[in-house]
Amino acid sequence: MMKLEDCATIIAGQSPKSEYYNTDGNGLPFFQGKADFGELYPQIRVYCSEPIRIAEKDDILLSVRAPVGPTNLAPTKVCIGRGLSAIRPNKEIERKYLLLYFRYFEAQLSSKGTGTTFKAITQRTIRNLEIPVLPLEKQQRIVSRIEDLFSELDKGVETLQTIKEQLAVYRQAVLKEALNGIKGQPYTVKDVCKEIKVGIVIKPSQYYTDEQVGIKAFRSANVREFHVEDKNWAYLSIAGHQANARSIVHTGDILIVRSGYPGTACVVPEQFNGCNAIDILIAVPNRDLVLPEFLCAYTNSPLGKKFVNEKKRGVGQKHFNVSGYSKMLISVPSLDKQEEIVKKIASRLSVCDSIEQTVDTALAQAEAMRQSILKKAFEGELCK
Repeated sequence: MMKLEDCATIIAGQSPKSEYYNTDGNGLPFFQGKADFGELYPQIRVYCSEPIRIAEKDDILLSVRAPVGPTNLAPTKVCIGRGLSAIRPNKEIERKYLLLYFRYFEAQLSSKGTGTTFKAITQRTIRNLEIPVLPLEKQQRIVSRIEDLFSELDKGVETLQTIKEQLAVYRQAVLKEALNGIKGQPYTVKDVCKEIKVGIVIKPSQYYTDEQVGIKAFRSANVREFHVEDKNWAYLSIAGHQANARSIVHTGDILIVRSGYPGTACVVPEQFNGCNAIDILIAVPNRDLVLPEFLCAYTNSPLGKKFVNEKKRGVGQKHFNVSGYSKMLISVPSLDKQEEIVKKIASRLSVCDSIEQTVDTALAQAEAMRQSILKKAFEGELCK
């Protein structure tokens, strides 16, 4: 076992001033933290014209805060912010071997994080990490065996992902059939809603606290088509929640994603009544005119998606705003007819949801198997 500082060069990230960031390709690619981590190389989204700390191509990028542990390789020479450290192994360590060891060790590394709002590990902790350094030939055999097994696993995962894509196409077909050509009163979304507003936008992190004392706040990641993703929540302090009372959501409100996958919508179920919302649209339907489930279905339908795509604004990451959603045209039949349409959609999509749940379970098992392969490899059970 060797300390990491004795077998690798470690570069602590440091963030330049925000005025030096851009999306037009001026300067070096910039990574602040866990952006699109998980694959071999992260996706480049932002550049920095005045880099402070630089990682070379194929340096291991380690996320050291919020969250601790995920890794990637630098796709080229890049600028790294303070959420990352770059690790450049010496000649006695195979780069892929060290990367895979970090992925095996990720959960244990994450447990070393400290802090209340954002978990982080110190440079001292990183320098003192112990790495099992085997002869190079043995390291290379371990890497080769892991990659062979991962390749077989990836084929199964690819098939499962294809099924998920096919389910998404089927969902859109169901919505299109149910909603196209319906006869009803022509309205805009603004006409059928009591209010359309946006969740907290100005520095929401100033209100963050931990799960034990905080109040759940919806973010884009918690809003999926027709359902709530009940994990990875932000939590607001009581004072922060009260200071942003206008963005508190209630049962039957509709939440709509503004950026990332703009237009994705779900209805707030009773269990999340009284939560807050961050940087997503909140529509309060007038239930004398429209059922929340009907408006949500219309928003998620091909008709709604087409409108959202036409109304997205912004240079880098596109946003969908209150003014855009307010102008969406919607044909509104009687409440009885809406209920009939909603039940028809729900019946068909429930089968789809059941299949997707099975697929998601299989994907989770595949990820567990990936970790099992790493565990066996680094505990000496794959290459005797």
